[in-house]
Amino acid sequence: MLDPNQLRKDLPTVVSALERRGLSFDVERFNALEARRKAVQVETETLQARRNAVSKLIGQLKSKGEDATAAMAESQAIPARLKELESDLAQVQEELSGWLMTLPNLPHESVPAGESEADNVEVRRWLPGEAGSDGNPPPLGFEPRDHVSLGEPLGLDFDAARKLSGARFMMLRGPIARLHRALAQFMLDLQTAEHGYQECYTPYIVNSSTLFGTGQLPKFKDDMFWVTKGGDDEEQLDEQGKPIAREDLYLISTSEITLTASVRDSIVPLADLPIRLTAHTPCFRSEAGSGGRDMRGMIRQHQFDKVEMVQIVHPDESYRAHEEMVGHAETVLQRLGLPYRVVLLCGGDMGFGAAKTYDLEVWLPAQDTWREISSVSNCEAFQARRMQARYRPEKGKPEYLHTLNGSGLAVGRALVAVLENYQQQDGSVVVPEALRPYMGGVERLEPAKSA
Repeated sequence: MLDPNQLRKDLPTVVSALERRGLSFDVERFNALEARRKAVQVETETLQARRNAVSKLIGQLKSKGEDATAAMAESQAIPARLKELESDLAQVQEELSGWLMTLPNLPHESVPAGESEADNVEVRRWLPGEAGSDGNPPPLGFEPRDHVSLGEPLGLDFDAARKLSGARFMMLRGPIARLHRALAQFMLDLQTAEHGYQECYTPYIVNSSTLFGTGQLPKFKDDMFWVTKGGDDEEQLDEQGKPIAREDLYLISTSEITLTASVRDSIVPLADLPIRLTAHTPCFRSEAGSGGRDMRGMIRQHQFDKVEMVQIVHPDESYRAHEEMVGHAETVLQRLGLPYRVVLLCGGDMGFGAAKTYDLEVWLPAQDTWREISSVSNCEAFQARRMQARYRPEKGKPEYLHTLNGSGLAVGRALVAVLENYQQQDGSVVVPEALRPYMGGVERLEPAKSA
């Protein structure tokens, strides 16, 4: 959530920053809300001062034996008006807070202006061998097959998944299922053993308060899968026997949600920073806004796996941590020998909560293009303010933490990249050396032979 104090003190800067994200801020609405808030606060403070003055007057009148009836009548009327003002102030603040919850983070000054991915800026690229004449990886030397054609003889089964669940789901069998598991295990081991992340197992279902805190709600409700609990006709009671308010539940779209929200409503000791967390979880996305994009294959699924990285840090350290996390994601791709490039996103292409984002895009020979495989973002205090996640400095009051998240990596897309980049002309797939210890030493996946 945006800082209300920054809006009040430096509105032009906020307006200009949001324009870099392609968003027009309603200044008139904000000024009207602020005028109402100030008017209520001024009347409240005036009435509180009058209440104190009348109370003092009543004491003086009584001490002199004079009539205090009028002053007492005025005093008795003040609490009711103060209660009305308290309600008015709460209404204004609720409207302002609800509005701010729908506004994205402000882009960092280093974020380029732009409206779409066409305006993103390539920072660097990494190729395991020599580049072709166009700067991309050279052709394979034969007509490349896409990951679907390669994967189906290895156990990729969309027909079974379609019968079980519908479109945008997959089922993996045999060698390709093992390769998928090997990728996830390799990523987890790398992030924990070499990069210092603590492995976590988190819930796959969360409440709406968690999603409000990390920024998925209210804006992206239609992109989530909602969960309806069965068998709950009876009223649920807490340990004290009081009714428990029902709350919507959702399947997580990324473990960024659960890892980041683990510090919700907390004051973290300074000595505990930085916090580095990782988890391998399924992710569930309705893809409400994706239309007909990537209907073929594993690129855009309702359910996919991801190894997530989250860092929770002191504000002074967040941009150093951001570059570090990009490097952690890059190491995965380098160990797998997969060509990739790092792209700095423009203001109009960044995610809702991000102040700055790098995408890592992997090369897919069958598409002859780069496709996103990791997105690493610094959210600064945007999520922490929504979650009330703070740290206690050596001196002074608690301050908001900075939160960062990134894929390390998306397992399904890594599987796609391995299949396409390591494919052989006969349809077999060489297993990257980094994965062979997780594959029992298997060096190549051979397609099943037709009867």
